[in-house]
Amino acid sequence: METTARDVMDTKFHTLSPRSTIADAVKLFKRASLEEGKKIFGMMVTDDNDELVGMLSMYDILLYIRPKHIQIWGEMDDIDPTGLFDAAIERAGSLQVGDIMTGDLVTITPDTHLMVIVDIMIKKHIRRLPVLDGRRIVGIVYISDVFYHLLQSFV
Repeated sequence: METTARDVMDTKFHTLSPRSTIADAVKLFKRASLEEGKKIFGMMVTDDNDELVGMLSMYDILLYIRPKHIQIWGEMDDIDPTGLFDAAIERAGSLQVGDIMTGDLVTITPDTHLMVIVDIMIKKHIRRLPVLDGRRIVGIVYISDVFYHLLQSFV
């Protein structure tokens, strides 16, 4: 039997609006993690028609708050990294999701073969793939679900 995205995708998912603030997105990440019983590190971003317009991950947020010149900190004794991080976090909190989300997405269909999914995730360093049926979001495939599905073959 062929294993496809349909077999490993999660059909229960949370979405964000591009107009939500990053502070609200972080709160939703926490709430979704409690509801799902697993840590949620990224969510799909949908427009008013529930169409996929992007993804926001913890990586996107960390990339934004990371100071640009972090590599020189060890060479400069007069820089207080705590103050820089605090200021960056404060700035990020009021930003909108649409300002820092990833908009150029790779998506798959419910019929995408599991080995194609593995190949995409490895080559493109992707941890989650939206599953679309036409323009409608029907699920999301997480790299952890793919891994544990494949792990069953060894047992």
